[in-house]
Amino acid sequence: MTRQYAETILNSLSAHIAIIDSNGIIIDTNKAWREFAISNNPGMRPDMLNINYLKICDAANGETAGSAAQVAMGIRQVIKGDIDEFVMDYPCHSPGNKRWFYMRAVRVAGSQPLQIVVSHENITPLKIAEHKLLQREAELKQKTLGLEEANAALRALLRHRDEDLKEMEQTFFQNLKQTIFPSFDQLKKLNPSGKEKKIISLIESELNNIASPFLRHISNFEAVLTPQELKIASLIKQGQSSKEIADLLNLSITTVNFHRRNLRDKLGLKNTATNLNTFLLHLN
Repeated sequence: MTRQYAETILNSLSAHIAIIDSNGIIIDTNKAWREFAISNNPGMRPDMLNINYLKICDAANGETAGSAAQVAMGIRQVIKGDIDEFVMDYPCHSPGNKRWFYMRAVRVAGSQPLQIVVSHENITPLKIAEHKLLQREAELKQKTLGLEEANAALRALLRHRDEDLKEMEQTFFQNLKQTIFPSFDQLKKLNPSGKEKKIISLIESELNNIASPFLRHISNFEAVLTPQELKIASLIKQGQSSKEIADLLNLSITTVNFHRRNLRDKLGLKNTATNLNTFLLHLN
């Protein structure tokens, strides 16, 4: 490969490249290196030939001193053969711009005398994207924290609501027991006729349904019970026989048994030995 051909390849690269000798002296640079030097006014020849790159790093001060010292140490390790290559990324901000570079130092294979290729690739777009990603992650984390707090507050609110509903249900049921149900006992003592007795029992049963949490438990099943099935389920729970239910609801025993079979099917008791009355009682 001719030197001219090698220079053409070197100058086509976007990375800023310098070739140094074993003492750190710059012996060649590419076009990107020189253009960057011109735009940053280094106070020396843009090609920086015959300048000791390691001494420039050693003399760095201010914000760049730390990264420059790491670069010098890494290049010296490559020169000594302690490591095959040295890489790092570092900030190189100007008054008007924030910039980051990826630096790599590696031996030129088979070079005699020893030569080291030092390249600096501008990775500013990647760093900006990384910064935006980290910022977005922080925002998402904050939003997630806010949602978790909102969920915790909602769970507490729902828990209080359930407690309030339970308290209201108990209060309502107690009020019925203390004020309304005693009246049914008094009506039954008046020896009502058979039809009147059935109506009184039916009203008492319906009030029990309203006051009891039983219906709320039954609604948890995937199967949707019809109003008639709910009435029959409530009476079964109270221990009423099919004949007694038929008399109370003015239905035939065949119809009541039909609804009983539907209840067993919808409540998942079909083809099981589970007693329907026992199952309904356990829902409370």
